[in-house]
Amino acid sequence: MKKKLFISCISIFLLFSLAWVLFTYKQIKNVATEKPPKNVPYLIILGAKVNGKVMSKALYERAITGLHYLKENEGTKVIVTGGQGPDEEIPEAEALRSYLLEQGISNERIIIEDKSVNTFENLQNAKEFLEIKKAVIVSNDFHLYRSLQLAKSLGIEAYPLAGKTPKIVKTKLYLREYLAIIKMKIIGK
Repeated sequence: MKKKLFISCISIFLLFSLAWVLFTYKQIKNVATEKPPKNVPYLIILGAKVNGKVMSKALYERAITGLHYLKENEGTKVIVTGGQGPDEEIPEAEALRSYLLEQGISNERIIIEDKSVNTFENLQNAKEFLEIKKAVIVSNDFHLYRSLQLAKSLGIEAYPLAGKTPKIVKTKLYLREYLAIIKMKIIGK
């Protein structure tokens, strides 16, 4: 009898877990397909790994996605975010800034936030530094659902702009993101 009850409990837990993963996946995909309005005052490009001084594929996708928006919306300023990890030679924000400058975005349009170490701090520091009320947030498709939830908790009216997630790291990043969403639901950041 105890063995049947144990198996039933495990089965129910696994069923609920699978349902939550599928529901969350649908939310992630829905947010990633939304298109932001034009001429939002700020564009926030969230940081990601830098290999030495070279942007990771994930960060590069964020950079080119943000660049397209900036070229189409010349009144928008960009906040490049991300601190420097122990194995990074430069801050993530600096890698983004350099790329945008190389692509013709003027230095006057670029604001650097290079102290943060995670998504919540990226957004919190941008909000506190500029008192941002409205922004387009650029990240990879897997990351935008949580990023918008965090922005909302900070009082930022946020719109998603999704860059691709490189196939080589897609599974790893999605799994990590599910854990980050659970953490966000529990502790709020």
